Amino acid sequence: MRIITGILKGRNIPVPETGELRPTADRTKEAIFNVIHARRYFDGCRALDLFAGSGNLGFEAISRGVDQVQFVEANGIHSSQIRSLARSFDIESRVTVLQKPVEEYLQTTPTPFDLIFCDPPYDYPLIEQMLRTILEKGWLNPEGWFILEHDKRHNFENHPDCFHAKAYGRTTVSMFEKQPAHNASGS
Repeated sequence: MRIITGILKGRNIPVPETGELRPTADRTKEAIFNVIHARRYFDGCRALDLFAGSGNLGFEAISRGVDQVQFVEANGIHSSQIRSLARSFDIESRVTVLQKPVEEYLQTTPTPFDLIFCDPPYDYPLIEQMLRTILEKGWLNPEGWFILEHDKRHNFENHPDCFHAKAYGRTTVSMFEKQPAHNASGS
């Protein structure tokens, strides 16, 4: 895998051979970032990369102008590689790596992010609970986006906060923005 564009364009991101990763394909990654780029700025943003794996999405975000990325990855080999790549790319000051399960991380006090990337295993049993937690527990800034990769067994097109859903081969990308609560009295 490689970084597609920006200040780190062309840099390789090796995939650790742990047998646990399904890296986001370049075509899907490019489509995700094209949607973001068409509607918002990267500069000044803080991003969270859940189930970070190789760090592919978070490093692409930094390359395109995101100020800070926090990577959350439970596997120690993957976490170590993300740290090592941040050093070799000379962006260590812009990266935080937390080695812990995502569900444990989401039980901590939230710090809101502008962009949250999430690429869990396709058989992740807590996907709907995780979506609720991120949208309802203060993980997103008011205009923040949650970008979720999942397989076709899940369909979030009718979710009230989903504004974009598109399939790229086996992977579907759903994007969410928390909608303001409507006043029940209609005023």
